[in-house]
Amino acid sequence: MLRTHTCGELRLSDLNKEVSLSGWVQKVKDLGGLTFIDLRDRYGITQLAFDSDSAEDILNTVKTLGREFVIQASGIVIERESKNKNNPTGDIEIRVKALKVLNASQTPPFTIEDTTDGGDELRMKYRYLDLRRNEVRKNLELRHRMAIETRNYLDKLNFLEVETPVLIKSTPEGARDFVVPSRMNKGQFYALPQSPQTFKQLLMVAGFDRYYQIVKCFRDEDLRADRQPEFTQIDCEMSFVEQQDILDTFEGLVRHLFKTVKHIDMPSVPHMTYADAMKFYGNDKPDTRFEMKFVEMNGIVKGKNFKVFDEAELVVAICAKGAAEYTRKQLDELTEWVKRPQIAATGLVYARHNADGTLKSSVDKFYSEEELKKWAEACGSAPGDLILVLAGAEEKTRKAMSELRLEMGARLGLRDKNVFSPLWVIDFPLLEWNDGDPNLLASLAGRWHAKHHPFTSPNPADFHLLASDPGAVRANAYDLVINGVEIGGGSIRIHDRELQAQMFDLLGFSKEEAQKQFGFLMNAFEFGAPPHGGLAFGFDRLCSLFGGSDSIRDFIAFPKNNSGRDVMIDSPSEISDEQLKELSILSTAGAGS
Repeated sequence: MLRTHTCGELRLSDLNKEVSLSGWVQKVKDLGGLTFIDLRDRYGITQLAFDSDSAEDILNTVKTLGREFVIQASGIVIERESKNKNNPTGDIEIRVKALKVLNASQTPPFTIEDTTDGGDELRMKYRYLDLRRNEVRKNLELRHRMAIETRNYLDKLNFLEVETPVLIKSTPEGARDFVVPSRMNKGQFYALPQSPQTFKQLLMVAGFDRYYQIVKCFRDEDLRADRQPEFTQIDCEMSFVEQQDILDTFEGLVRHLFKTVKHIDMPSVPHMTYADAMKFYGNDKPDTRFEMKFVEMNGIVKGKNFKVFDEAELVVAICAKGAAEYTRKQLDELTEWVKRPQIAATGLVYARHNADGTLKSSVDKFYSEEELKKWAEACGSAPGDLILVLAGAEEKTRKAMSELRLEMGARLGLRDKNVFSPLWVIDFPLLEWNDGDPNLLASLAGRWHAKHHPFTSPNPADFHLLASDPGAVRANAYDLVINGVEIGGGSIRIHDRELQAQMFDLLGFSKEEAQKQFGFLMNAFEFGAPPHGGLAFGFDRLCSLFGGSDSIRDFIAFPKNNSGRDVMIDSPSEISDEQLKELSILSTAGAGS
C-alpha cells in the first residue's frame, strides 16, 4: 500500500506516529520559511508541513508541485499550532520526512473545491475532475448508502434480487425504445428495456413470489432536469397481494430509508384519489408541503357582466396566505409570469384582503365589496391574504393554476427542501386518449393509450365499464409522490389471459399484433399465473430528493446533458461504414447507391 492512513483519518490520538499518506495536492501555501500543502483524498484533507529544516531534495520537490499533482508523503504526526476547527483533521499536521511525486497534473480547467468556478458543460466534459469535489462525491456516497439500505430492507422481507435481460424485444407501447442492431440476425433488432416489466411478471408466474432489482432502464424521450436517457429503478414485484399490501410494503421501504439515511421518522403516508389531486391541485403529483388548494368559483363570479369570467369554462382561485402586501409592481410581474408560453394563461385577476378587513380587487368595476366577501369566504381568506384567480378552458386553466400555486409556494418560502410530505395517489384512469403525444410513436395517435402500462389491472369495481365506457375505468394503480415529485408508481397486474386480451383490444391491437408482441406473456398466463403486483421507484429521483437537489444528474456518476450527449466521451457518435455493413445497415454514404 502506498499509504498507511487516509487523509481524513488522523487525530490528536495519533501524535508521533510515523505515517504515509497519498492523494492530490489541493493547495500549496508558501509562507516564506514555512510551506504547507493541503493533501486531499476521498476521505478528507490533511495538512503537510515543511520548514527550513526539511531536506533539500524535499524542498526542491515541493517547488515543482501544482494543484492536483498526485503525491506520497511520509512523516510524523504533530500537533498544529494554528488549528482548523472546520476540518476533522485540523488539530494535526504531518512533518514530512519523505516526498514522492506519483504523477504530475496539468492545471485543471476549474477549481476543484466545494464552490467551483466551472459551469455545467465544462464540468461534464471533465467529469472525472468534477467527481473529486466533496459535493459531488457526497452525492454518490448518499446514492451508495441508499442502495445498501434498500437491499437490507428487501432482503429481510425475503425479496430475491434477480437480473433480467438488457437486450430485449421492442414493443410499440409507451415511450420510444433505444434499438440495437443484431449482427448475427441480419435486419433484426433488440431494444433496451424501458423497464423489466414483462420479465418480473414472468418471475411471478415462475413462483419466485418476491422479486427486486436495482436496474438500469432506457427511454428515448425528451430530456429535462429529472430525466436521463438511461436511469435506474428500484424494481419490485410480489405475488398473492392486493393493492394495500403493496402500499404497506413499500411505504415501509421509504420510511426505512428516511430513518436510516436522513434520521427522520416519517409518519404513515396519506392517500388521495387522482380525481381529488386534479380538482384541488391541478396535477397528479401535488406538493402537499403547503395547502393553497384550488377553489372553483364559477357559481360565485359568473353573471356579473365580466366577460372573462362569464365565457370561461372554469374560474378557479387560490388563497396565498400573508401575500396581501404584494405591491402593484409585484402583481404586474406575476401577471406577466402566468402569461409566459410555458404557463399560457390569458391573464390574472386578484383580490387583496387588507389588514383592516376590507377587500380590493383588480376587477372592482364588476364586483362590489359585498361580492368580494363571498370570494373571501369561499377561499377561506383572512385579513392579510391575497386571492389569485385564473379563468379559461378547464384543462388549460387547471394546469396554469397548478404552476402558479407552485410558484407562489416558492415565493412565500413554503417549499422547504428539508421538509418532506409524502402522498399515495390512487385510482388513476386506466386509459387516456392519445391525441398525438410527442413522446409516443405517431402510430399510437387517435387511440386509447394505457395511463400506466397495458398490463395494469382495472379496478375490480369498474370491470363492467370496460366495454361501454373505457375512459371512465379506474386503474388498480398507485403513485408515491413526495414534495410534488413522482418518486415511484406501480399497479396490480392483469394475470388472466382473457382480460389481458381485452385490454390489448381496447388499446387498438389486433389479435395477431397482440400475439406477435406479447404472446409469450399471454401464453405464460395459461400455466397458473398467480395474482401479483408491484411498483418501481425512480432511484435517481429518490437520491436527488434526499440530497436536496432539483436535478438527478447530480447523483449520477457520468450523466448525459440536456441533449442526451455525454460530452466527456463525445457520445453518441458515428460508427464506421465497415461496422454499418456488418450490421446490415446502409451508411449515409451508401444510401444513394
